[in-house]
Amino acid sequence: MTLQSTLTSCGRSGNEALANRYRKALSPWEIVALDADLAALAARLRAGHKPKLPDAIHAATAIASGFAALITHDRDFSDLKGMRIINGSA
Repeated sequence: MTLQSTLTSCGRSGNEALANRYRKALSPWEIVALDADLAALAARLRAGHKPKLPDAIHAATAIASGFAALITHDRDFSDLKGMRIINGSA
């Protein structure tokens, strides 16, 4: 989950108080810049697994950063090798 997608959901519901709580809770998290290497990895993931672009960027970031797992509500990554997928909707 990204701060952007969370805040979009809060914005749609008009819940600014919840958006502010999310911003405060997530502020210590590291922001990873999208560079050419990360974009290339995301493109390879899209070619092999067909996720949407934002999902491919999330997975590429997790892989490049050495994260142990990717938490998602999407099923696009069920066949992704080398990365543990934790599906929040399952």
